[in-house]
Amino acid sequence: MSALDVDPAAAARTGRPGAAWAALAVVYVLWGSTYLGNKLVIVAVPPLLTGGFRFVVGGVAMSLLLLAVRGPSVFRMSRRQFATCALTGLLLPAWGNGLVTLGQENVSSGVAALLIASVPLWIVLLRALTGDRPRPATFIGVAIGIAGLAVLLLGGTSGGSGGVSGNAWWGPWIVLLAGLGWAVGTFSSTKLPTPANPLTLVAVQMTVGGVILLAVGFGKGDRVDFGSVPAVSWWAWVYMALVASCCGFSAFAYTLDRLPVSTVATYAYVNPVIAVLLGVLVAGERFSPVQIVGGLIVVVAVVLVVAAERRPPAPEPAPDPGDADPELSGPDGTMRA
Repeated sequence: MSALDVDPAAAARTGRPGAAWAALAVVYVLWGSTYLGNKLVIVAVPPLLTGGFRFVVGGVAMSLLLLAVRGPSVFRMSRRQFATCALTGLLLPAWGNGLVTLGQENVSSGVAALLIASVPLWIVLLRALTGDRPRPATFIGVAIGIAGLAVLLLGGTSGGSGGVSGNAWWGPWIVLLAGLGWAVGTFSSTKLPTPANPLTLVAVQMTVGGVILLAVGFGKGDRVDFGSVPAVSWWAWVYMALVASCCGFSAFAYTLDRLPVSTVATYAYVNPVIAVLLGVLVAGERFSPVQIVGGLIVVVAVVLVVAAERRPPAPEPAPDPGDADPELSGPDGTMRA
């Protein structure tokens, strides 16, 4: 069976925790690299069109691959399943990634990563509002993760080559709003009906999100002079469209089917660490001792959240046989069918 033949229900029954954790590691690395990718592209391409072209190309490429491997039946779904695909396409690629890219015109990669770290906080709040009760250790882990990212940010990074700067007051608020979209989309993906194959969900999500971004971008007058786009921006854009989008979203959908949503949301802690490391190695950004401390705190927070979510609930006490209703029990004390 290939990766495109995944049956979430069957995989969940047989249990493949190693594959789920490997997919989460892919999310950590690929999505952590998107901050640098955005930085290299939006110097030459308007941010909404950057995301729109990225997701349309990624969604079409994923759809063609699915059609070639599985045939048209892979896209057979109910109206409610398609509605979920469209809704999460709006919330994740369009709202989430689109607003992050827009905000990075006026917010550094480090600040953007810190603000997106609000995703686990939003998810814990959504869980509480819908009747779930996250463990106290989950709240503690989320708080420590936010504190670690704050320490990480205090170290500062240089702009590096290809940096985008600005002073618009709304930049940080746009990124924070993007985090809310990501949280709602992530949470909705675990509660609403989805197609049997998670990669079908990914393909439709990216296509819908990309079309929305292109429509809004062109609608507000954005245009691209392709002849003036430098080679490094082209390469970064291709990587974002075909690797970070297709592989990253596929791994994300896979982990949502097999790991607790709060565990999956720890990508919001790890992505900034990856972003800083890539900034040092690729863009020449400085990495201070304070940032090292912040990164270690983030790792501790991830461990706490993962441990809290993996801990099995306390078993309920066994009923006292003496309390059994005599009308429902047999002469030997066993329950009747």
